[in-house]
Amino acid sequence: MPARGAVRGHISRVASAKLFVLIVTNFVDMVGLLMIIPLLPFYARDLGGGALVVAILMGAFTAAQLLSAPWWGRFSDRHGRRPALLVGLTASCIAYVVFAFAHTIWLLLLSRLVQGAGGGTVGVIQAYVADSVEPDNRAKALGWLSAATNVGVAIGPALGSAALAFGSRGPGLAAAALCLINIFFAWKFLRESRDLTEAHDKKPRTSRTAIAHVITHPGERAPRLIWIYSIAMGAFSGLMAILALFLADRFGVGKDNIWIFYTYVGAISVVTRAGILGRMVDHFGEARLSRIGLTLLALGLATLPLARGYVTLAIAVALIPLGTAFTFPCVTSMLSRVISSRERGLYMGVQQTFGGLSRVLVPLWAGFSYDHFGQAVPMFTSAALVLATIALGYGIDDGRKAELRVAS
Repeated sequence: MPARGAVRGHISRVASAKLFVLIVTNFVDMVGLLMIIPLLPFYARDLGGGALVVAILMGAFTAAQLLSAPWWGRFSDRHGRRPALLVGLTASCIAYVVFAFAHTIWLLLLSRLVQGAGGGTVGVIQAYVADSVEPDNRAKALGWLSAATNVGVAIGPALGSAALAFGSRGPGLAAAALCLINIFFAWKFLRESRDLTEAHDKKPRTSRTAIAHVITHPGERAPRLIWIYSIAMGAFSGLMAILALFLADRFGVGKDNIWIFYTYVGAISVVTRAGILGRMVDHFGEARLSRIGLTLLALGLATLPLARGYVTLAIAVALIPLGTAFTFPCVTSMLSRVISSRERGLYMGVQQTFGGLSRVLVPLWAGFSYDHFGQAVPMFTSAALVLATIALGYGIDDGRKAELRVAS
């Protein structure tokens, strides 16, 4: 996780203080989440579920997130980012307790729905960063936030596997305890980033209107960025829905050693986002770097099913966190430039809604096709989707001129 001094070296002191607390909060939240996610497919299989059931459980979170994200965005625009984040953390805590005591597929599904309803605050977190950091440093700040998230990705699975020493309920209860600590930390130290006086000067458009605008104006810059983000995110999520099963079936990976894979991915993501992303943004610009990231992601998805040993597996897997590290912070930063601060939370929420829809549909296809058409089909499908977003992104610049028009 980046040190506070390192964050301050990139952005102003006030912004770095806010960002540091948000980074810590998001890091701890991700540790708790990743204590559970790698184990979920194994719990589902123990309860009689197949690949499609696992995909449904994975997609349940994003289905609930899809419905809640625009509402949370509007809520944070009107009432502040801080209360929205605190409620989301509380929902996670409840979900972990349900997971710990789940003895049926339906209770596992309930835990995912509860967490997803609170997980609609992802857009709120992105809006918080955009509120706090000057435009030229937003991609870097989002990279730092993502780096901390991926430290959680690296640490969480190992802690979850270790918690199995206390029985099948151990990971869920440990994640719930960690979440309670995180709620207290956020309540104590997280400060509001939103100017609530400005928020009430003019009523923002409704969630339905914003969603309709993205659908009916796909050629505009903001809708195109949302489509790129959501399609690429769905493709990545399709892989994650069947990844544990793929590793188990192809390479014999089980509950006790699945954490090694997530730690490997998390370590690459942290190094890329904390140590490389900022310099790459300065050199290539956000628009070009996002296209480079999409290319790397597509290559990783396409070559993963071709891996026949641990060396080729490691190479294919490494391309995936590199691709996501270059893509998602840049696309989100560009989106923050072309929407006004008054509606930033709303449109960040809409981005999560479209991303949530794709994270429901693509994993469902991935689970179904894995069961019926073969292990490689869902990964090749995801690669094709990512390649399509590269073409969609041509002609989109970093948005600096558009941002000046919005500000004026």
